[in-house]
Amino acid sequence: MVQLQYNMLLPKVSQATRSVALELALDYTPAPRPKSPKRQLAQELECFREFGAATRILQTKFTRSDGVSDSVPTFVNEYWTAKQRQASSLHEVSYRACFKPQLPRFFIERLTEPGDLVYDPFMGRGTTPLEAALLGRVPGGNDVNPLSVILTRPRFNPPCLEDVQARLRQVPLDDPADMPEDLLAFYHPSTLRAISSLKHHMLRETAKGDLQSVDAWLAMICLNRLTGHSNGFCSVYTLPPNQAVSAKSQRKINEKRNQIPPERDVVRIILKKTRQLLGDVDDGTRTTLATSSKRALLMTGSADATPKLAANSVSLVVTSPPFLNVVQYATDNWLRCWFAGIDPGAVKLTVPHKLAEWQAAMLQVFRELHRVLKPGGHVAFEVGEVHGGKTKLEETVLPCGLEAGLTPLLVVINDQKFTKTANCWGVDNMSKGTNTNRVVVFRKD
Repeated sequence: MVQLQYNMLLPKVSQATRSVALELALDYTPAPRPKSPKRQLAQELECFREFGAATRILQTKFTRSDGVSDSVPTFVNEYWTAKQRQASSLHEVSYRACFKPQLPRFFIERLTEPGDLVYDPFMGRGTTPLEAALLGRVPGGNDVNPLSVILTRPRFNPPCLEDVQARLRQVPLDDPADMPEDLLAFYHPSTLRAISSLKHHMLRETAKGDLQSVDAWLAMICLNRLTGHSNGFCSVYTLPPNQAVSAKSQRKINEKRNQIPPERDVVRIILKKTRQLLGDVDDGTRTTLATSSKRALLMTGSADATPKLAANSVSLVVTSPPFLNVVQYATDNWLRCWFAGIDPGAVKLTVPHKLAEWQAAMLQVFRELHRVLKPGGHVAFEVGEVHGGKTKLEETVLPCGLEAGLTPLLVVINDQKFTKTANCWGVDNMSKGTNTNRVVVFRKD
């Protein structure tokens, strides 16, 4: 099978343009500005009443690397919610374990100004970089998963629906790159032929050097619509779109459900998803994205080594790292990698299974974040619950940031009424476990 590197699915620009763009991204330093008259973040969190509830203030205790006990204030309230205005329709791309756009927005609005560089070292589907761009900040992102760039960059330059329709009329849908027999467990033969033809189109245009921005958009949509559990996807009923089962497992699903892959209209599916993503994109949105993303820097690699990102350049980091679990990249992403021409075995994820290993890995990430943060910059580090609530990762993260040279400020717990929150947080609810967001905030002094 012809292999295609992840960055080859992006629109081609001249070497000179690439050099200028990279120089801008690496050398970018926001102009100095007077200190904001806004109250300190802790004061605002304490007084927050936007959704009617009073803030509860707790203490999160942790042990420093030297064995000394310490603590930071912890603020519990409903700080962002589904009751707020809906996030941009451009965010509606499925990805495993992603947070809501309201989370980065909350911190971007309070801790940065337009023109500041906002960065996510574990960007996933690109929620933080895209939200930063929508708010007029310079977007930066990194992920070891090469699919992340393919899913993120096209949304900085969303095409018009008419351009997508016109391009689809130009793409031959009866010219497949390959027709793997195993994929017939997911697709009707005619559907597979259309999908593989789109893949072939990307390979061919890339080889010719003619890949357009609308082609990158098509690649992103196809990756998002390859498999799912409704007729809005190209496949027969299967798992949700953020992971793919094996062909063997899919055949078992088909037998159990007594189903065969139906013929899907791939063009209709692409246009439907395009309409959804462009739902609230207007001229103002396009102008903001075009301006703020001129200096965008999206990288593929390990979060603890990002030499393309200049020291003292980042105003805010908003991120959620991989947690303590088992992630099988090749197993989950094999089908997307097939479409994108990526060798899944070449993608090396670092997902420690033991808490001490995870902490050691995060310490290296924090050291890199300390390097790239400018003085006065902040890190908002969202962590999850593991081991049924017995392991509280904020207690593990706090000493990491401190040892890396950052100042721990506080913990934010976004407590929404529909979530299930562990009693150990002083947030009493019906069941074990939590769906709340818990964010540890640091500052570089």
